[in-house]
Amino acid sequence: MLLRLFALLLLLSSLLEAKQKDFYTFKVVNIRGRLISLEKYRGSVSLVVNVASECGFTDGHYKELQQLQKAFGPYHFNVLAFPCNQFGQQEPGSDKEIESFVRTVYGVSFPMFSKIAVTGAAANNAYKFLIESLGKEPNWNFWKYLVDTNGKVVNAWGPDVSPTEVKPHISELVRQVILKKKDEL
Repeated sequence: MLLRLFALLLLLSSLLEAKQKDFYTFKVVNIRGRLISLEKYRGSVSLVVNVASECGFTDGHYKELQQLQKAFGPYHFNVLAFPCNQFGQQEPGSDKEIESFVRTVYGVSFPMFSKIAVTGAAANNAYKFLIESLGKEPNWNFWKYLVDTNGKVVNAWGPDVSPTEVKPHISELVRQVILKKKDEL
């Protein structure tokens, strides 16, 4: 009897794992207030970043993130930016103010989402998933999570690692996407 119960628990555990969420199963609110399914980014590589407008990393990171978006996106890659005011209150503006700032100053063309919490009890569920996937939690602005085409979190870097330093990792994943698409033709 105990052996059967153990076998049943193993079976249930494996079924739950099979239904485990990936990053693209979440829904989030974009910077204009619309609910968006991240499913629309499945099949592309994503660099998910918690951004801030008044941080010492703002200028360099936004410029380099936009360069990555231009180099690889939008068909095979997207920067997905989530404003966050948790670290040093360096993202105090409204979503409208944030969007105006990044589009005007940096010409940002990548998707921007509504301001969220990325750590703690109030953290956005998509961010909770990112953190749980690698056990790496943002402790400042401009943390970067690399997500593959299937929603699996591949790696994460803090703000001391520039987006340009992450470029080879993105390039390799994008190369795999392009090769896969060629094979399917």
